[in-house]
Amino acid sequence: MSVSTASLFAAPAAPCLALALSLAWALDATFGEPRDAWHPVAWLGRALGPVGRWLVDRPPVQAFAGGAAVWLVLVTGLGLAGTALQSGLAAMPAWLAVPLLALVLKPMFAWRMLHDEVAAVERALGIGIDAGRAQLARLVSRDTGGFDADAVRESAIETLAENLNDSVVAPLFWFALFGLPGAVIYRLANTLDAMWGYRGRWEWAGKWAARADDLLSWLPARLTALPLCPVSRWRALRVEASRTPSPNGGWPMAAMALRLGVRLRKPGVYALNERAPSPTTDQLVRSLRHATVVAWGAMALAVLSWAGRS
Repeated sequence: MSVSTASLFAAPAAPCLALALSLAWALDATFGEPRDAWHPVAWLGRALGPVGRWLVDRPPVQAFAGGAAVWLVLVTGLGLAGTALQSGLAAMPAWLAVPLLALVLKPMFAWRMLHDEVAAVERALGIGIDAGRAQLARLVSRDTGGFDADAVRESAIETLAENLNDSVVAPLFWFALFGLPGAVIYRLANTLDAMWGYRGRWEWAGKWAARADDLLSWLPARLTALPLCPVSRWRALRVEASRTPSPNGGWPMAAMALRLGVRLRKPGVYALNERAPSPTTDQLVRSLRHATVVAWGAMALAVLSWAGRS
């Protein structure tokens, strides 16, 4: 067996990581998300529920210290577990290591579910406003009860743009840099932010998780926004993105608003591209096409980042 052939079967060498991501993407495209009973992110949410409920009732200093400690322990533990798993696969032949790594990697991103859930909002609006509101409520935490069709579409496109980073580009970015441990750590950080990173009652217990997610998402959010936004509007992009409270979420949302030429609002909080009209059915469909190009492009770049390494 030649050296080059032997290296192919010494998983998870760089080409095997590239193949594993390609297979994981194919699994996502074919099957979407596994049921919660089989989804490690859902397991994490259930396991941390009691921890969060205990932390949120502590005094501010204790809540902050406890939230930070839980975050650091989990990131260290799961990061080391991801490293050990990736290294352990090195003892296996590629035909076995690649599918095993793909199965572990698949829950780290969720492109098909995001695409399908947003597309379902427009189909639901075709049935009626109540159906549209109900479908949107599956995607957002805000109360959708008083939304008209314009507000439903605006919120759906906002969710698509923001989660294009959180659920697709950012985990692929960290995988491209550090392999499976990078994707695992990002998915954990983003999940903890989604569970605990709120103001009000969660202000102190979730502050560390929120700031850590802001840091890890900072560059991916901007990398998501740039290909979405026309080059001629890049200067406007910075201005529009700054209108949101989030240091990151406003970038892909503002980019999508400028690309489509529409207004995207969260009433009482922000309005992006405020002078533009609300999106129509056609523009929601276009937003899905633009997001698809970015998602597949991010995947291709992540695959090439490993395929090109020795």
